[in-house]
Amino acid sequence: MQTTRTVPVNGIELFVREQGSGPLVLLCHGWPELSYSWRHQIAALAAAGYRVVAPDMRGFGRSSAPAEVAAYSMFDLVGDMVALTAACGVHRAAIVGHDWGAAVAWHAALFRPDLFCGVAGLSVPPPYRGRERPLDALRRQGIENFYWQYFQSPGLAEAEFERDPELTLRTILGGGFADAAALFVAPGQGLLRSPPPNQLLPDWLDEDDLAEFVAAYRASGFRGGLNWYRNIDRNWELTAPWQDAQIRQPSLFIGGAQDAVVTSLLGGKRVAEMERVLPALTRKLILPEAGHWIQQERPAEVNAALIEFLKRLEF
Repeated sequence: MQTTRTVPVNGIELFVREQGSGPLVLLCHGWPELSYSWRHQIAALAAAGYRVVAPDMRGFGRSSAPAEVAAYSMFDLVGDMVALTAACGVHRAAIVGHDWGAAVAWHAALFRPDLFCGVAGLSVPPPYRGRERPLDALRRQGIENFYWQYFQSPGLAEAEFERDPELTLRTILGGGFADAAALFVAPGQGLLRSPPPNQLLPDWLDEDDLAEFVAAYRASGFRGGLNWYRNIDRNWELTAPWQDAQIRQPSLFIGGAQDAVVTSLLGGKRVAEMERVLPALTRKLILPEAGHWIQQERPAEVNAALIEFLKRLEF
C-alpha cells in the first residue's frame, strides 16, 4: 500500500510517495511534474520486490522551495537524493529519473558510484559537458529564443504559467514536445503561444490526473522548478572536475521516438553516442509513437524495462 510522508533532508523537506520493501529505488521526476508522474511505476516496482520512494523534487509540489536561485544547483539536487537515501536507512540504491530528474539521476551516479549501484534515465540522455557554457553556446549559434533562455529572467515565465495553471499544464503535458518548434518561444507570445482553452487531453492523461497537477501548481507556483533552469550555466561551471568522466555502473536509457528532446539534432547525437559516457549501458530503448512523458504514456513497457534492469543490479 502506498504511503506518503515528509522527510527532512539536506536542509529542506521532501514530500515522498513510498511503497514496498526490498532494495531501494528512487524515482526522480522532471519539469513541470511531480512524484505523481510515477503513479504507474510505484506499485509495479513495489510488486516486483523493491522499496520505491518517489519525492516531489526540491522546488516542486509539497516539498520545500528555497527562494534563492543558487539553491537549485546540481550539487543541491543530487545532495537531496543522497540524503534521502540515508534517511531511508540504506547505503546502496538504484536511481531512476525522467526529464530533469534524469539529469539528477545521471549526475548522482557520476558523483556517487559508491552509493548508486545503477541508473536509468528517461527522455534525457546522460550528461556530456561541452567546451562552453550551454547558454553561451546557444547565443554563439545565433539562437535567442530557446525555452532555456526564456526561463532565465525570474518572474517572466512564472507570470505566463501562473496566469492559468490549468491551461499551462493542459498545454505542456497534453501537447508534449513532439514538434521541436514547441521548444522555442514565439515572439510576443511566450512558450504557450495561443493554446485553445478546450484542448483535448491525450489518452494517457485524464482530467483527474490533470487536476492533481493543477492543484499542486496552484499551491506552489512555478518558480521552484524554473530555478533549475537558472542554474544551467552554473552547473556547467561546477561540474568541471568531471569533464569527460564516465558513468560505469549498469545503466538504462528509455526514450520516445516522437520526443524532440531525443530526436533533435543535439539530442539525437547524444542518444547515438551515449555509450561514450555509459560504457556499461545495458539497453537503449526507443519506444515508437511515444513522446516526452514516456513513463506516463507507455507505463507497461517502461515498467517491464525497469524491472528487467533492476534485476541485473547488485545492491
